[in-house]
Amino acid sequence: NYSFSSLKFNVTHLLFLNEAFKIIVEEVLHKGTDAEEKVCEWREPESLALLLDLQLRDTGESQGRLLQRVRNVAKYSIKTSHPHFFNQQFGGVDYHSLAGRFLTEALNTNLFTYEVAPVFVLMETEVLKALRQLVGWTDGDGIFCPGGSTSNMYAMNLARYKLFPEVKTKGLWALPRLAIFSSPGSHYSVQKGASYLGFGTDSVVLVKVDDGGRMIPEDLDAKIELAKSQGFVPLLVSCTSGTTVLGSFDPLDCIADVCDKHQLWMHVDAAWGGSVLFSKQHRHLMKGVERAKSVSWNPHKMLLAGLQCSAFLLQDTTNLLKRCNCANASYLFQQDKFYDVNLDIGDKSVQCSRKVDCLKLWLMWKAVGSTGLEHRVDKAFLHVRYLLEQMKKRDGFQLVSTPEFVNVCFWFIPPSLRGKEGNADYQDKLAKVAPVIKERMMKEGTMMVGYQPLGDLGNFFRVTVFSPHICHKDMDFFLDEIERLGKCL
Repeated sequence: NYSFSSLKFNVTHLLFLNEAFKIIVEEVLHKGTDAEEKVCEWREPESLALLLDLQLRDTGESQGRLLQRVRNVAKYSIKTSHPHFFNQQFGGVDYHSLAGRFLTEALNTNLFTYEVAPVFVLMETEVLKALRQLVGWTDGDGIFCPGGSTSNMYAMNLARYKLFPEVKTKGLWALPRLAIFSSPGSHYSVQKGASYLGFGTDSVVLVKVDDGGRMIPEDLDAKIELAKSQGFVPLLVSCTSGTTVLGSFDPLDCIADVCDKHQLWMHVDAAWGGSVLFSKQHRHLMKGVERAKSVSWNPHKMLLAGLQCSAFLLQDTTNLLKRCNCANASYLFQQDKFYDVNLDIGDKSVQCSRKVDCLKLWLMWKAVGSTGLEHRVDKAFLHVRYLLEQMKKRDGFQLVSTPEFVNVCFWFIPPSLRGKEGNADYQDKLAKVAPVIKERMMKEGTMMVGYQPLGDLGNFFRVTVFSPHICHKDMDFFLDEIERLGKCL
């Protein structure tokens, strides 16, 4: 009787899983990647909450009801793999990576000891080694983190521990005032990290950038000298390879010279732009990266490894990462185990529970090889070139700056504003164009693209073109749709 009940239980749940998977394939992987379908089914928050029936109750529901809930979640979620989703620095789908993500979820393990995750301890080590080799390091260390923000905070924490190891036991009271240097275009995680780690946001010194958004090394040198004169101890320079908005690449070689001069930790936030290292044609954008102490790199962005997949890479070979973060929990990291305890990598992390993020990248890399990933990067640059050529043929599209990467930033100027650049209210009116067009495209569900102000510049669009699944027809649609939604403003 027990065996029969157990079998019935398993069959019922496997049937549910099978039907749920069919819905996922239909709604997300079929409709969600079809250019003829909508990117989103927009609903106002109150309406959406009512439709989804989000309230949790004491009693369970039938399988049929649950399957309808699965369908509703899929239907009313944003289709980030859609060829007209240009909104973020992630999108598209790689099916080898997706298979790795399914397998990761099914195995449901924690990547902290060899005894519970033997396959993934070895796999993560190998993937990190391959990524470090692309940076230009023959040896080093690293770990997969829950996003680039966390990777950047790892760098800040490690730099502090390296210079002042007593911070681990004595805390912040024993430290002098520390200074971190970055650019106005750097990711907001630098500011958040300074707050979270106790540096304080006033410790972040913003270095001037040139017209292309790249950090100016001469101003960095001057700012470091100024900080010293004000009683600060300069600690770290956070460079960016691929800024979030403009896609700018800081001049790493020249910045490394400044860091060497002042003996500062050089960190490169390459969460967005790091994938150019696969490309022989475009890796020059990160010339000098091998001189950094640490690098953040998110393969879930340009490479389509799937959220989340973020690597923190270190040149260090002295076990700095573990010495900084370890707590030596004896119920996990026993030193008398029957295997090499150096394979218990969990004490390198500030987390205890850590998701397996290496499998999706490993399986995708195995499938297409480094050559395939290089082609993926090169294709993105070709798409940008095509988009720029088409923009030049149309009225009303004005670039914010010439793209260095795959971020194309522009204003759309409606016919009613053309030729009126000298009017006192021109900039105010132009800044209202992007938000209105964005609202219209989302409510119609045809497309998604981001917008933002930057410094003194009013709202402009930022389209990121990198998915290998898009084609020229999709980019023509993008320009047509901007014109259609904005021509009457």
